[in-house]
Amino acid sequence: MAIPLVNSVASWFLKKRFHQIDLFLKYPHEVQNELLMSLISTSKDTEIGKKFDFNSIRNYRDFTQRVPVSSYEDYQNLIERSRKGEKNIFWPKPINWFAKSSGTTSAKSKFIPVSADSLEDCHYAAGKDLLCMYLNNNENSTLFNGKNLRLGGSKELYEENGTTFGDLSAILIDNMPLWAEFSSTPGNKVSLMSDWEYKMQAIVNETINENVTSLAGVPSWMLVLLNNVLESTGNKNILDVWPNLEVYFHGGVSFLPYVDQYKSIIPSKSFKYYEIYNASEGFFAIQDRNQSDELLLMLDYGIFYEFIPMQTHGTPTEVLIPLSQVEKGINYAIVITTNAGLWRYKIGDTILFTSTKPYRIKVTGRTKHFINVFGEELIIENTDKALKIVAKKTKSEILDYTVAPIFMEGKTKGAHEWIIEFKTPPKDLGYFNELLDNSLKSINSDYESKRYKNITLNKPVIHSAKQGLFYKWMKRNDKLGGQHKIPRLSNSRDFLEELLKID
Repeated sequence: MAIPLVNSVASWFLKKRFHQIDLFLKYPHEVQNELLMSLISTSKDTEIGKKFDFNSIRNYRDFTQRVPVSSYEDYQNLIERSRKGEKNIFWPKPINWFAKSSGTTSAKSKFIPVSADSLEDCHYAAGKDLLCMYLNNNENSTLFNGKNLRLGGSKELYEENGTTFGDLSAILIDNMPLWAEFSSTPGNKVSLMSDWEYKMQAIVNETINENVTSLAGVPSWMLVLLNNVLESTGNKNILDVWPNLEVYFHGGVSFLPYVDQYKSIIPSKSFKYYEIYNASEGFFAIQDRNQSDELLLMLDYGIFYEFIPMQTHGTPTEVLIPLSQVEKGINYAIVITTNAGLWRYKIGDTILFTSTKPYRIKVTGRTKHFINVFGEELIIENTDKALKIVAKKTKSEILDYTVAPIFMEGKTKGAHEWIIEFKTPPKDLGYFNELLDNSLKSINSDYESKRYKNITLNKPVIHSAKQGLFYKWMKRNDKLGGQHKIPRLSNSRDFLEELLKID
């Protein structure tokens, strides 16, 4: 297909789609309410629909009174039944795909249902919208003159009981429409390779002679790939390899720690960065303007939104509100109802509204302490469990600990840096470190994939704290008392750096 024709088709689609986007910009509450009633009507004869009497739901108030708020633990048995081939449990159409990810307190991995509706009307629709918005903001773009270098997950797809599971990115690539496959590199065979060490070099080999005009992937993984490209080609910056490169579409983890490193290897003031906000559960928001740190909440992807003000989250007075009641500047936990059969489901993310006309957001983190700088999704339950296992094996006792990331610099991989205060220290801290690393791998599959052959994360760094270190910090910061806790995990190094400076 000739490039002018591609641009012409894209321009036609862009104009058509912007009319639809304009509808939810002007009538956001009506669009959301209509969507909710459509999801309820579609699912009224499912097992969940009958259990909560969807037939009698006439409005949002009825919905909140009938349907309880849920977490993965509440869904786990239903999902396992669905994975074994049972139909019509929480969505009327067959669920053939399950996106595997970490993050639960009771299981190494979650299996999030992905319906044909969510693939087409959410994930792929978002991909098209992202291109529409970018092209609308950059009329002189030559994006379609070349290809998009996509960097997906590291796992293959696995079949079990007639259903398939794997990384969301692998599911998306395997089902990718022709329009996306035509303009992407590397091909499916390389994109779905499971061994990252071989995969990275295979991607380099397949892409360095392509005319790459855009990048898409998680910042930590993409940085590893780009450094491999420079090492393989001997070039000093990425524009020497792909001179027509103009934009990087990124998401998954905070981009802030990586900004300077990307600017160093892509030294162009005109180069664009576009952020997206998606997860296994759905695609939620897209950066819709150049040079912006705000994301437009997309309201017509088959996802109905509710929000919990974080000051009430997890308390007996927890409050859920619809989109029409949110306010700017308040931290909210997100609750979603989707066209894959998740009903009033807590995804664990927190966001802040920067605008309500239209609804624009910033992603502020998770509802729990965590580290997700490299996509490892390490949570406190993981570290507490791992430390308990290792302390027992090494006959040591732990008083307090904290963990922070060591950010990537140049070609140096990232890592986790620990400060642990022992009551009874292990005889060999190096052996303790090895056991801790292996325990975290066994508990958290995302951490395990990032540590695989040191491809993104190096082995942890552990400091044995002086006796009373955490007490000194809490006293200095007026935090002595039963209500104050040591920050266990953080995406920044602020707390850890303070501790390292204490004598």
